Amino acid sequence: MPWDKNDYPSSLKNLNTAVRNKAIDIANAMVDEGYDENRAIPIATSQAKEWYDNASNKEINEMKDADDKELKDRDEEDKQYDNRPELLDRGEHVVAHDDGWAVQANGAKKPDQVFDNKDEAIRRAKEVAENKGTKAVIHKKNGDIQNEHNYENSNK
Repeated sequence: MPWDKNDYPSSLKNLNTAVRNKAIDIANAMVDEGYDENRAIPIATSQAKEWYDNASNKEINEMKDADDKELKDRDEEDKQYDNRPELLDRGEHVVAHDDGWAVQANGAKKPDQVFDNKDEAIRRAKEVAENKGTKAVIHKKNGDIQNEHNYENSNK
């Protein structure tokens, strides 16, 4: 059952409203994608705090005003792993893409995100891999592996 503004984990109670709502939104999405609730909450909290540090006042106010339906519902576009929870245990790869550099779970049908430059893609892949407790594998433009960062034992 998705969390909302009145029913959420007690670990979120001391967060300001915008951060708490964002954490609820992120955690609901992660649970939808197959994450265990106990693993989703700390990851969502960390990502919500990071979001708050980088969000505009408009984004913060929109999140403060988000209603329960917005926090619970997911459109098809929000489903990062297309109901394939097995991808949660697979490493993230940075690969060349027609539009720049893509971050994509190993075996995924499509990239999670595409970035203009490789450094941004590497940062994102490392963040996702660390949160998932997997690897970030960086590829050269020709597809060869350039580097690998292992986070397999960082949060389990």
